[in-house]
Amino acid sequence: MIEIPSDLNPALVPLAFLLGNWEGAGVADFPGAEKCNFGQEVTFTHDGRDFLEYTSHSWVLDGEGKKVRPLETESGYWRVGADRKVEVVMVRDQGVVEIWYGELADRKPQIDLATDAVARTVAAGPYSGGKRLYGYVNGDLMWVGEKATPEVALRPYMSAHLKKVVDPSEWAKDLKDLPDDGIAFFR
Repeated sequence: MIEIPSDLNPALVPLAFLLGNWEGAGVADFPGAEKCNFGQEVTFTHDGRDFLEYTSHSWVLDGEGKKVRPLETESGYWRVGADRKVEVVMVRDQGVVEIWYGELADRKPQIDLATDAVARTVAAGPYSGGKRLYGYVNGDLMWVGEKATPEVALRPYMSAHLKKVVDPSEWAKDLKDLPDDGIAFFR
């Protein structure tokens, strides 16, 4: 179920399905880089203004699913126009800044994005652009990213399946009149 917070800027209602904390795993595979499974934590928040704040942390996982080392960190801001066009400004820890444009699919919670501008620091690796597809499927957030470099044509390089993380304190604030001992609740 998609919840729309009462203090969400009305312009952001089409992006409400992204809100919250998400965790999951995926696969990374691109020529010249290590193929690996990765874990990911993603957060979309809002403060009442006309954008969502986005952060993503990912790390390499070993064969048992344990964290090995950081993989990538991103942060940015997502906006949507009256015409359902989406714009994203994103910064990555590898020294890349991107501007993405795309649109929401008609009648479903899905966003297609493509880079419009890429800026790289001297320390950043080769990168010339990308595409991403985000979708809300059966209560989960799924995404796939494509990447291009001067040497490699646009191709898939990462994808993940993320589940919404619910903080138990959020549930507790909605429970009223709980018995003091906690046992009477089960009688």
